[in-house]
Amino acid sequence: MKDLPTVQAGDGDGSPASAPIQVAPGKLMATLGIAGALAGLVIVLVFEWADPQIQAHRAAALRAAVNDVLSDPASYRSVYVTESGLSDAPPAGADTVNAEKVFLGFDAGGAPVGYAITGAEPGYQDFIHLIFGYDPATRRLFGMKVLESKETPGLGDKIYKDMDFVTGFEGVETPIVGMKQGAATGAANEVDMITGATISSRTVIEIINHRVEALGSDLGEHAATAPRAPASPDPALVDEAVEGGVEGP
Repeated sequence: MKDLPTVQAGDGDGSPASAPIQVAPGKLMATLGIAGALAGLVIVLVFEWADPQIQAHRAAALRAAVNDVLSDPASYRSVYVTESGLSDAPPAGADTVNAEKVFLGFDAGGAPVGYAITGAEPGYQDFIHLIFGYDPATRRLFGMKVLESKETPGLGDKIYKDMDFVTGFEGVETPIVGMKQGAATGAANEVDMITGATISSRTVIEIINHRVEALGSDLGEHAATAPRAPASPDPALVDEAVEGGVEGP
């Protein structure tokens, strides 16, 4: 067998192949560092531009939700949750935007009508955030509204799409008892859960029960001594947001 001729690698024109270009490690690191810094700057600038708009949207969604679950009160104001109870004034040095709070509604005569209370707990897919209106004098709800949910489309999302379930919280007494479809006895504290979305609907009930239990007698005591309603809704609400966001479904 004859030996095959040796062919020298080249650039295609008969000349020897060019040596690979060597990049100094320092130059490569500097290039990557500059690119990373520019990307970070863009992210910061976009955030600074978008954040005020996001906060304004959240505040508007919160105002609408408070009005919804309190059946359109004449006015309402923030009440801060502290270790010693509910307070109309924020704790010293507290971040008034992120501080835990409830919202006290008033009728046209300036008398308290009830509280809008937020809460969140893990559901089937992710945390469920909601707000509900509550009258501590009667221990009944005015209504409930889901603020944020990522529950399974077609099943868990019925906690805000199934209006029979949503309206089932209007006038219900606490503590609420979740009942399977067809098993309700007609008691004032029963709510029918959603077939196929038992975990999600039970979570909604548990959030409400846990929040009412946590706030306890503080709600009734505060309502009995709360100052009369302001002349107009609290303007501070424009800059407030519910913890975890209020992006509605």
